[in-house]
Amino acid sequence: MKISVITVCRNSQATIAYTIESFLLQDYADKELVVVDGVSTDRTLAIVETFKSDLIRVKSEPDRGIYDAMNKGLGRYQGDAVGFLHSDDTFHDAHALDRLAEGLATADVVFGDLQMVEDHQAKTAVRTWEPGGFSRIGVHLGWVPPHPTFYARRKVFDAFGVFNTKYTIAADYEFMLWALMKHRCSWRYIPATLVDFQIGGTSTRGFKASLTANLECLDVRRRLFGWVPVDLAFFGRPIRRLNQLNWRRPVPS
Repeated sequence: MKISVITVCRNSQATIAYTIESFLLQDYADKELVVVDGVSTDRTLAIVETFKSDLIRVKSEPDRGIYDAMNKGLGRYQGDAVGFLHSDDTFHDAHALDRLAEGLATADVVFGDLQMVEDHQAKTAVRTWEPGGFSRIGVHLGWVPPHPTFYARRKVFDAFGVFNTKYTIAADYEFMLWALMKHRCSWRYIPATLVDFQIGGTSTRGFKASLTANLECLDVRRRLFGWVPVDLAFFGRPIRRLNQLNWRRPVPS
């Protein structure tokens, strides 16, 4: 099974090398990386080109936001399954794609744990997201798997189509709920950390970003399921985020 990894980026010179290195270090051999660049004006493309790997394909052109860029990636990948590793994230270790491939051998979609870090040098964990298995009741209470760990077989995306570009944060949430709740895909949870997610991106830039994400996710549930104006998940998602915090972080001396 060939697994495609899509990385979208723009002006990511500070982190893109970590992302690509973590892909190339994967033990799993049947893989490709599709880099979709939004016409970076810094050294992002030059850094990508230094890797000189046949496993990497690059497209640079203007886009209309992150989900438009992700849709461009969906139009270019060649694998049997696909997921996204953004340009400020890395695979947690060399075995992440092996674990994903093992899950995809028996399921349509797979997902695992995610670690949120301050940076990719120290890898100091700020939050740990361990979603556990899917349940329909859990979704009602705010459960959602971490999208950077969520990989799906080609047939799932063929049925879904493309991400909804009206959203700024929640189009991937819509896809995951559609796959699990509406399309009833077979799934497998991998109880291991698959991705290190660097905080400070679009969805983790403080209270305003969290509120926007929560409101967009509420809109997704209304559109998909016709739920009431405000549901339990609206309050459950922020509570779950608080529970992910690493309250035992050492205090710097």
